Amino acid sequence: MAKVELIMPKMGESIMEATILKWSKQVGDTVEEDETILEIATDKVDSEIPSPIEGVLSEILFKVDDVVPVGTVIAIIQTDAAESPSAPSTPAAKAAPAPAPAPAAAIATATPAPAPAAPVVPAAPTPMPATTTAVTSSGNRFYSPLVKNIAKKENIGQVELDAIPGSGAKGRVTKKDMMAYLANRSASSNGHSQGQSNGQSNGHSNMSAPAVVKAAPAVAAVASAAASGAATSMGGADELIQMDRMRKMIADHMVRSVQTSPHVTSFVEADVTNLFKWRKANKEAFQKKYGEKITFTPLIMEAVIKAIRDFPMVNVSVVDGDKIKVHKEINLGMAAALPTGNLIVPVIKNADHLNLAGLTKQVNDLANRARSNKLKPTDIQGGTYTLTNVGTFGNVMGTPIINQPQAAILAAGAIRKKPAVLETEHGDVIAVRHMMFLSHSYDHRVVDGFLGGSFVKRVADYLEAFDVSREI
Repeated sequence: MAKVELIMPKMGESIMEATILKWSKQVGDTVEEDETILEIATDKVDSEIPSPIEGVLSEILFKVDDVVPVGTVIAIIQTDAAESPSAPSTPAAKAAPAPAPAPAAAIATATPAPAPAAPVVPAAPTPMPATTTAVTSSGNRFYSPLVKNIAKKENIGQVELDAIPGSGAKGRVTKKDMMAYLANRSASSNGHSQGQSNGQSNGHSNMSAPAVVKAAPAVAAVASAAASGAATSMGGADELIQMDRMRKMIADHMVRSVQTSPHVTSFVEADVTNLFKWRKANKEAFQKKYGEKITFTPLIMEAVIKAIRDFPMVNVSVVDGDKIKVHKEINLGMAAALPTGNLIVPVIKNADHLNLAGLTKQVNDLANRARSNKLKPTDIQGGTYTLTNVGTFGNVMGTPIINQPQAAILAAGAIRKKPAVLETEHGDVIAVRHMMFLSHSYDHRVVDGFLGGSFVKRVADYLEAFDVSREI
């Protein structure tokens, strides 16, 4: 019998790991080809992983809530086919789960579990060394690369790190735990600096072991409340609500984007009166002809696609730190709401190859599947530029955060009637027009103000030049 390795798939360009949510099959179960074996979650989307072949699930190498790097063997399936001489052996598959270092932004926090009691730290007043102490995984406690990097940067030694309560799975220390601990650590250090002998130089970030003992209870209280997953009274009308898994992943993604890209936003106000009138006059006929309701989003997308053709250097990504990847395909992301209220960005592949009817169909399909939690991993991969329509929330403008690894994102505001000055052959007049703000945020490492500003102005020009007599 042959053994086939089931690999944790790569779910997107920036996704380096995934969390196992559920095993749909157990060891000894028969699986059909394309039958779901397990469910996983990334910071983008939850997904079902099908079996690549028919056989029997012989080994499961990871448990529920484990965070697994992409490319790692997660299970073994036995088939009736003869085993290939080159097929990897089972021991090799078992060796694969050793976590590989991943970018900080890709570290996903597993479902919180009750925090363990903090180990007692010796009260010896010996200051911690100023040099960085190597941090390893102690006993059965695993530390992610992100946590180790934070510990290294903040000069947190092994003993001090082991004393920090963790709110992650099996008491694992998360980034949130580290940030909470450092905040209490800093406060404790400042509070004791006058009462302690000057064993540290001014401005030194290290603290002595007694300060660790005082900081840990405060962190333990926060971690314990977070681990409960319930709203916790904080006194008065305040309460503490634990972020769900998706919200934590979105938060990490947004923080990484801001830390990675120096954001600049340019604004333009566009007169979309002709576009507004055309849609109002033709939306019923459009739906009758194509079976799709037309919103403003595909109409704005048309203008964005034309502008990208004029300014292809906004359709880029930064790779390897100092290389610019110019995308030949225009894969347009569109922010869509999930049932939870969180936003996700499904992608219209080769959007420049579609006419208005094709764009409308794609927009409606992706939005509907996002609302019903039926998006596939491929639906959110490969985006090169993103449009978010904040006007659907009634907002007139916004400063959107770039969807990494892209270099720019455009926000379209609400369309409102406003008095505007029009130039006519008889002179300037004031008229009521339908106006809309466009907000273009871009990565200033690769998109300068001239390019970023010219691009959004070109989008506005295309919208304003919309042909009101256009045929459906």
